Amino acid sequence: MKRTRALSCLITMLLIAAADSTEDTVMRLEMSHRDTLFPISSHRIEDIISDDQKRHSLISQKRKTNGGGAKLPLRSGSDYGAAQYFADVKVGTPAKMFRVVVDTGSELTWVNCRFRGKGKGREKKRRVFRADESSSFRQVGCLTQTCKVDLTNLFSLSNCPTPSTPCSYDYRYSDGSAAQGVFAKETFTVGLTNGRVARLHGLLIGCSSSFDGDSFQGADGVLGLALSDYSFTSKATNLFGGKFSYCLVDHRSHKNVSSYLTFGSTTTKATSTRTTPLDLNLIPPFYAINIIGISLGEDMLDIPMQVWDATSGGGTILDSGTSLTLLAEAAYKPVVSGLERYLVGLKRVKPEGVPIEYCFDVTSGFNESKLPQLMFHFKGGARFEPHRRSYVIDAAHGVKCLGFVSAGAPATNVVGNIMQQNYLWEFDVVASTLSFAPSTCL
Repeated sequence: MKRTRALSCLITMLLIAAADSTEDTVMRLEMSHRDTLFPISSHRIEDIISDDQKRHSLISQKRKTNGGGAKLPLRSGSDYGAAQYFADVKVGTPAKMFRVVVDTGSELTWVNCRFRGKGKGREKKRRVFRADESSSFRQVGCLTQTCKVDLTNLFSLSNCPTPSTPCSYDYRYSDGSAAQGVFAKETFTVGLTNGRVARLHGLLIGCSSSFDGDSFQGADGVLGLALSDYSFTSKATNLFGGKFSYCLVDHRSHKNVSSYLTFGSTTTKATSTRTTPLDLNLIPPFYAINIIGISLGEDMLDIPMQVWDATSGGGTILDSGTSLTLLAEAAYKPVVSGLERYLVGLKRVKPEGVPIEYCFDVTSGFNESKLPQLMFHFKGGARFEPHRRSYVIDAAHGVKCLGFVSAGAPATNVVGNIMQQNYLWEFDVVASTLSFAPSTCL
């Protein structure tokens, strides 16, 4: 996939006019996890794992077919019953607010939409974007090169009965979820860190008149943060200096606890910040990271190097839309068996509906501090030390499980959002680096 990120002079001029100076134009969206109000249950974990496995299948399919800033609130959507993070975005003119899944593994940004009488005009649980009422809505024509060539990776359809027909899509997910609608260019209104707002014109959006599946439970749409020519990330990083960052609050946090998705440089750097290369062309459009090993305590695990080699079907991506961490079988076995040795004395159980292999009864007592520190080792020397509660998770009352799922072999390894929690992650798509540091996300 080509990664031409040409800067639009017109958009830049409009953005500068909306803010006092480019030094303070950092965009932030408030983020939150949408699992926090749900009591822990085996059925909830079962749903999470099912979603992760189906998503991993989609990632595998994509590998075969694809070779100062703004702030957005990022908050919990746990009361909607899915293990993902939400942000609120303002779309159209006049601007309307929509709750979208923050997804670094998806290219297409879309919202629940009604256009020319088509779409779900009345929904109790979801807001509806009425495209005909937005003065900035500009459909993409079905005869344009954008539709016929550029958007084929986003599942644009070839049908074009008349020159005035909009470019349509049928976005199909491997789990059976789907979204159908038409492509358009729209205006997004975003908050800046200097207290002002900016209007981002001409962003590609999917106007979804129909969608179904568990992937969208509780959401009005999806914010596509994968890196491609037409993703939200590509536009926003062109305008705000080539960087974006987020900090995922603990997935068990109260719904009022939130953080931000930020486009532009973060104001402070922690002394514990680590930086590693980010290979944007290795597994496009995903964010590939160069993990070369995993250790437990002082012991480096015996994992074949081909597990981390993307050219051999392996490799690793960081994904905010996947919950648990999926490892190729040759990495999964050493990790879970290594952790199990520190859980001797705890009864191994199999909670109903929980397809995690390693779960334990902790009603008789469990000392988390006795677990060894799990550590991901990156090429170049950087190390990521996730919090223990990120890899030994609550599955049901009195039951904890190792938060890993086998992805088979060969397979792409996926570091999910639970493993990422309570860390600040900064993606620099210009320098091709990933920086991270422990954080309270507050």
